[in-house]
Amino acid sequence: MAAALLMLAAVLSQSAPDTAVVCPAEFRQALQPWIAYRQEQGHTLVLLPNTGSAEEIRQRIRDAAAGGRLRFVVLVGDAEQGVDQDPALRARCVPAHLAKAEVNVLWGSEPQIATDHYYADLDGDPAPEVAVGRLTADTPQELQQIVAKILAYERSNDFGPWRRRLNFVAGVGGFGPLADAVLESSARYFLSQGLPVEYRMSMTYGSWRSPYCPDPRLFHLTTLKSINEGCWFWVYIGHGFHLGLDRVRVPGGTYHILAVPDVPRLKCEHGAPIAMFLACYTGAFDATQDCLAERLVRQADGPVAAVAGSRVTMPYAMTVLFTSLMDECFVRRCPTLGEALLRAKCALMREPDPSDRRRAMLDSIAAAISPAPKKLAAERAEHLLLFNLIGDPLLRLRYPRPIELQAPPDVTAGGRLKLDGTSPLSGRGTIELIVGHGQLTFSPPSRREYPQTAGELAEFQETYDRANDHRLRSLELAVENGRFTAELEVPPEARGACHVRVFVQGENDFAMGAADVKVVRKTASAAAKERHY
Repeated sequence: MAAALLMLAAVLSQSAPDTAVVCPAEFRQALQPWIAYRQEQGHTLVLLPNTGSAEEIRQRIRDAAAGGRLRFVVLVGDAEQGVDQDPALRARCVPAHLAKAEVNVLWGSEPQIATDHYYADLDGDPAPEVAVGRLTADTPQELQQIVAKILAYERSNDFGPWRRRLNFVAGVGGFGPLADAVLESSARYFLSQGLPVEYRMSMTYGSWRSPYCPDPRLFHLTTLKSINEGCWFWVYIGHGFHLGLDRVRVPGGTYHILAVPDVPRLKCEHGAPIAMFLACYTGAFDATQDCLAERLVRQADGPVAAVAGSRVTMPYAMTVLFTSLMDECFVRRCPTLGEALLRAKCALMREPDPSDRRRAMLDSIAAAISPAPKKLAAERAEHLLLFNLIGDPLLRLRYPRPIELQAPPDVTAGGRLKLDGTSPLSGRGTIELIVGHGQLTFSPPSRREYPQTAGELAEFQETYDRANDHRLRSLELAVENGRFTAELEVPPEARGACHVRVFVQGENDFAMGAADVKVVRKTASAAAKERHY
């Protein structure tokens, strides 16, 4: 009898859902292709009604979790204001939970935070137990478009360069000099060491004194291009509003970065990026007008998902959350976007490891600049509420297959770099000798005064393009499955710590690898010998 009960329990456990979908009745037909696709992947779904209060919906989710297998919650529909007064509006919405704000009100935010984190909390403690995301459609047609983009993203057989591209856009900030330093420090960290050198990164920065600033008159066009060219992640760091991002300020004028009117101009040529906003309000999904993150994800050729804050966000906790999220993607290779955000939020709640120098630096800066330096733990906890996923938490993240690459530890400037590698697939290979992320291959012009002529402003674009090209040398070659060899000429002017990276674009997959190499000067005897010959 006991054995039979155990067997029955095992069967019931296997049939228990791993995904709860809260979906209005009018959206269920539009969602069917997504449901069929996820079921083909092996997911067990349960459809829950959107009727009742947020508390009643969460109880249904908790009941669905009783089987012990629930990992994802998908909310289908918007969370507009006025749902309590308009039955037709309420019928197509899933209400947001409004949590009391404690710390961000000291930065000027509203007393309540709109959040979907409430639905991810199954046991009543601050930490989430499941990954949650929202498909914020207002009509079945919009939901069909969102679903089509999700399926196209996961089914894409375009294994081109967009899969290794990471594009950053940064405003100057707006929180004050010390607070802005936290965000700038975060950006510098990721440009210099926080992300694998196999990935190709670009930075577009809203300070006219920086070599990473394009012609300010073309800043928003450059921002659009950074999305439209296709990339794995597109990240904005800076100040934001629910309908747009901060403006670039120059002597005598300002230029916008990105706003809702720009959304129809989005047309990703290759992969739709995952957008991340380290900014205020860009994810205010409960606002009367749909926020920027919602508009981007709804756009047919826009980003496939967005992680964004619903109210005023704070530099310290936002940076800790973002660094944890990037670790989940690039170090731990989390299988889905929702689980990556879930794990990053759980890491946000933990006290820092004494050996984590990066976190120790952030904590010490935060203690100096925060209006509530004794509430850093509360600030981190509040960001569990503030940051939400506009998109599918089951979205699968595709990682490159590894390439084993051997390079000599040192190479002489002006000499030849010989490489050996092993690729797990055949395809078109690109090999590049590069400087490190955040480094330049040239000395940029000093900008003490803002230029006034068209010719001087044109120089901005040339400098910007060079600043974002980290290559010292590159070549393309056909790579066969297995071992390959290659040689690169090392420029005579190259110096110091560099890297060599390989990208292989195959028919059914892609692969990447990298190795460190130090470029050293020629010895005096070698130089004399060259002069003699």
